[in-house]
Amino acid sequence: MTQRRGGELEKRPAGRGISRRGFLKMSGAGLAGAALAGLSGCGGGGGPERAEDGSILFTFSFGVDPSGTLQELVKRFNEKYEGEYTANYRGMGVEYLDDLRNEFQAGASEIALIGGDVIWPAELAANGWIVDLSDRFPESEREKFLDGPIQANIYEGKIYGVPWFTDAGLLYYRKDLLEESGFSGPPKTWEELKQQAGQVKRDSGTKYGFVFQGSSYEGGVVDGLEYINSHGGGVLAENDPSRVVIGSPESTAGLQMERSMVADGVAPQSVAQYTEQESQGTFLRGDAVFCRNWPYMYALAADPEQSKIKQDQVSVAPLPAGSGPKGKSVSGLGGWSFLINAAMDEETQDAAWKFVEFASAPEQQKFRAIEGGFLPTLKALYDDRDVLDAVPVIKLAPEVLSRTVPRPVSPYYSDMSLEMAAQFNDSLNGETTPAKAVKTLQEELQNIAEQTS
Repeated sequence: MTQRRGGELEKRPAGRGISRRGFLKMSGAGLAGAALAGLSGCGGGGGPERAEDGSILFTFSFGVDPSGTLQELVKRFNEKYEGEYTANYRGMGVEYLDDLRNEFQAGASEIALIGGDVIWPAELAANGWIVDLSDRFPESEREKFLDGPIQANIYEGKIYGVPWFTDAGLLYYRKDLLEESGFSGPPKTWEELKQQAGQVKRDSGTKYGFVFQGSSYEGGVVDGLEYINSHGGGVLAENDPSRVVIGSPESTAGLQMERSMVADGVAPQSVAQYTEQESQGTFLRGDAVFCRNWPYMYALAADPEQSKIKQDQVSVAPLPAGSGPKGKSVSGLGGWSFLINAAMDEETQDAAWKFVEFASAPEQQKFRAIEGGFLPTLKALYDDRDVLDAVPVIKLAPEVLSRTVPRPVSPYYSDMSLEMAAQFNDSLNGETTPAKAVKTLQEELQNIAEQTS
């Protein structure tokens, strides 16, 4: 997984561990959840592990955090609860989710607290691997958080995660170049983006009009779904997650718009291999007029080691709306939550929950927002003057977050994502047509959705 500061995307490895579908075929979902819940973890029935000072020791997993704010968070927690609890941060690599699956399936996970992507709860909950937090995290507490991240953690009416930080796709643009070409503001629709990008590119000599994440990985799925959702399409029926609806004219129109970015010369052909890193590198070198990326990129524009353009040349707007009667501005929902390993003994789960309470509290979320550029999940912090002054992009966040659409909530999402990544990328590359891509996905995703859970 390629986890980025302030972002949430994971780069899927070429090879995976056993897929969830394969695992279920071997053992059955019910058996998997019941049996593995009793086997996984250290000390499932023997009490908590202890640190040298006698405190309850638990392992917290998350990817690499270049901002340093996560390490500071762990340090603060351990200082505050010295002698009671000790959090051991375990940095995870590019195959984070696969490593979790393999450990849980083998009954050998030491991880008590998981920093998990918003797309993980349904799969992990369906297997019985994470704790139902409904009693610990009642409605009265959930109301303090943004609705989108809360909904992403609900599976079959129960909540399995506490939102830690959130993300939404944004449109970055060179406001200086738009002004020089006579544009008074950013584009409101994808068609307007194409027109502005072409004009500004010609006027300024900028190499590319628009860059985004088109590679065959989770980031490419998010971007593809933004095009689809902004045209009124979708993946699963709202009230029936077992019914796939991606094979619609609206979904086809969305992928046609994405493909036209390359076909019409707005974006380079190489964008089909772009992740966040390539996108931000191209934009911050001054080689693109527009860039779709996550909120963290704004802070990079202020770092002369990261950016050849100045931060005051950059502005941010909501992503453009699709065409047609159902067209609207939509951002893919990203972010990370806290999940607790269901196999851990009760005292270790209590210790993990203490960290969740600490890290999701206003003081700590404010610290991570100001120092790391992470969008908070607590509603009140979007009115906090210190946060707004330190992180200007957050001023736009409430508007954008109100338009976020989560990826499909399904225990089979990982398998669905692999299919979407491949078809979206083939469509963008011109190796298949958008119409054929959505037709293929309609069949493949429906087959996946009908697996016994």
